[in-house]
Amino acid sequence: MTQYEFDDQDQMESGGMTFDFRGYLFKVLNFWKLVLLCIGVALTIAYLINVRKQNIYRLDSLITVENDQNPFFTANTSISFNWGGVSGKVGKVITSLQTRTHNEKVVDSLQYYLEYLKEGEYRKEDIYTDAPFFITIDKQQGQVLNHPLGIRFLNDKEFELFSEFEKDRGTMQFYSDMRTERIGLPLGVFNKRFTIGEPVVLPFTHFTLHVKPKEQIAANAEYFINFLNFDQVVNTYKNAVKTEPFSKESSSVLKLSLTGHNKAKIVDYLNATTAILSRTELERKNLYATNTIKFIDSSLSTVNNNLKDVSDEMNSFRKQNKVFDVDAEMTEVSSRLREYEMAKELEQTKLNYLNALEDYLLTKTNYINIAAPSSVGIDEPNIQQSVGKITALAIERQSLEYTMKEGSDLFKDLDRRISAEKRVLLETIDATKRTIRLQLNSIQGQAASLEAKLSNLPEDQQQFLKIQRKLDISQEAYNLYMAKRSEAAIVKAANISDITAIDDAKDIGGGLIGPNKSLNYMMALMVGFFLPMLIIFIIYLLDNTIHGSDEVERLSRIPILGLIGKYKYHNNLVVFEKPKSAVAESFRSIRSSLQFIFKKQGDNDKLGKTIMVTSSVSGEGKTFTSINMATVYALSGKKTILLGLDLRKPKIFGDFGISNDLGMVNYFIGENTFEEVTFHSEIENLDVVPSGPVPPNPSELLMGDAMKTLIDKLRLEYDMIILDTPPLGLVTDALELTQYADATIFMVRLDYTKKGMLSLINAKHRMGEVKNISFVLNFYKHKTNHNYGYGYGYGYGYGYGYGYGVYGNAYHDKDGGKGVMGKFKRFLKRL
Repeated sequence: MTQYEFDDQDQMESGGMTFDFRGYLFKVLNFWKLVLLCIGVALTIAYLINVRKQNIYRLDSLITVENDQNPFFTANTSISFNWGGVSGKVGKVITSLQTRTHNEKVVDSLQYYLEYLKEGEYRKEDIYTDAPFFITIDKQQGQVLNHPLGIRFLNDKEFELFSEFEKDRGTMQFYSDMRTERIGLPLGVFNKRFTIGEPVVLPFTHFTLHVKPKEQIAANAEYFINFLNFDQVVNTYKNAVKTEPFSKESSSVLKLSLTGHNKAKIVDYLNATTAILSRTELERKNLYATNTIKFIDSSLSTVNNNLKDVSDEMNSFRKQNKVFDVDAEMTEVSSRLREYEMAKELEQTKLNYLNALEDYLLTKTNYINIAAPSSVGIDEPNIQQSVGKITALAIERQSLEYTMKEGSDLFKDLDRRISAEKRVLLETIDATKRTIRLQLNSIQGQAASLEAKLSNLPEDQQQFLKIQRKLDISQEAYNLYMAKRSEAAIVKAANISDITAIDDAKDIGGGLIGPNKSLNYMMALMVGFFLPMLIIFIIYLLDNTIHGSDEVERLSRIPILGLIGKYKYHNNLVVFEKPKSAVAESFRSIRSSLQFIFKKQGDNDKLGKTIMVTSSVSGEGKTFTSINMATVYALSGKKTILLGLDLRKPKIFGDFGISNDLGMVNYFIGENTFEEVTFHSEIENLDVVPSGPVPPNPSELLMGDAMKTLIDKLRLEYDMIILDTPPLGLVTDALELTQYADATIFMVRLDYTKKGMLSLINAKHRMGEVKNISFVLNFYKHKTNHNYGYGYGYGYGYGYGYGYGVYGNAYHDKDGGKGVMGKFKRFLKRL
């Protein structure tokens, strides 16, 4: 072999390591039953999952967040303040929906910590308001958690409470303050009768059951109630409500959506969360007016007491003294003096308010309880605006405390803004106080000059005018505070919430979003298809056996001499006993192909030709091929002899009905002559020499001179000499015999022979240790998964050997069975 041929051979063998996509495709087609089975199993699992999964619904509602100004708000009232615009409110609303405080109010108002259940086909179903009864719980008493309590109605007056406790300890919760504690439970089955409408008092539950009006409950109807941990329910809903702008054009309109298994519960939760959110925002909006009313009420109480005391003093004075007619001029002076004293009182009230506000700002950290400056007549715009801003920032900070940790950057920013506004307000307060003090000094000076004029009056008249002025001042102060209080009350009553429901949540059908049954079936189809494909792919990659002629051609340049199909028969004499069979025709084709090899050699045609049949391992069909090749030559008129040279594992004697007591071993060791170990078979022109007893040194016997002498002798006496040899891949015996072979047949059994064995024979062929060698493929199946329909083998001279037809089991394989079980076993074997 030239260097070019060696390189070409190496490239072909390395090319055998590439992935054969067509081979994999035919492998998949061969396992189509497995693929269909996996798809069927996957679809069945998807169906079982779909029928057991609860439906998931999503419903939504629309709310609007507006900057609704109080219609009674004027520059003089100043009892409301701006919250920072609509965009700021939208952010506060979204934050409020995620606060624990808000969701606690909603869960508590709807009592979602209590479940009404009914036994369904696969689980206990939450029937919510569809239950024909309801219970009122005693919140001061504990309720056992996460343990369904059965209710069986016995008649229209009685019911039975039943359950089974697997543990003697449990947890109960008091819904008045949400505290929990451990309790003992009655281990085992529990049953007790109660009267409808009467309190159920047990160590682990306290409630009263009521039947809904116009409901008729059938006898023995069973329901369940289940108490849940309040905090866990709140956490479930805390981030469940999804909030998003309805559109880019309407950023102040928010869409609230919620998913769940019960549409009625979703509707109630969305509507309740809107109502509570609206009420909470209105309370915050009214907080300024509420604080002002509280401040006025506290001041009004003092003014009222002063008015009462002065009225009592006037009455007492009138009883003790006569009524005097005071000079009109003195009366006018007294009236003017009363106006100064009234102004003095008002300025002093402002000063007291500013002192109290200053002290509040310096000593407090929560600034949401500041009364409006206008409640005492302070019209300074800077003070009013600063107080409003500080209060708004304080309320915003308070609302964020439920969703953010202390020390966050947002809190720091709010605290910085509050501190900056507070410094400005303190400076404004200080300047305003100085102005008020100057005003007080001026009023006091003018009042002193008027009092000097009144000092000339008699003592009793002076006393009368003094009391009269105090009475008038108290009355006017009382009237002023009452007016301010009415004003604040009007502002509070006229306030409307900035949050309004545009479209309440409602069950109008639909809303189903899961489970996605179509997706489940699609996923099942994909898994059912690709899982077996992956398994087949792994099997294909790990499979190192030869399955078709194309693999042999790809892995080796040694030609394929012919193909032998599977055939079910009781012995190896197929050509002799079934001469018209497809297998017999395959051997005739191989015989024809061998003629090209012999002609190419150009040796003396008068000498017999030697054919050696070997393989890589046992079980690949050497003996079967040797017997039938000898038979096909004998039937053609060639004088043929079959030598059993597989001294380690003799086989050929059984098919010819001869004994293995005498054979080649006896001849090699000199016990018998060759004629004594030669048997004439029932097949004309065919002699058979069995192997004989198994020797301890088979290799040495085959390597001796007796073998060479025997072959030379047989070439003169026989036309064809068939050598049945040991496997080439297991022992060296066959390699020693190649020197006597004019043609070597290497058996390859499809679905059995390993690819690595071809590497062995390729190496020996390249080194020249084996010559004139050809492959014969055994167990060939027409159009099998790796043959792509090939039905031929190349030989020297381009002779063709066809192996076709539907064949049964091999000559040395047991029948796998004809029935359903046999087919199933063969199917599993292929897997």
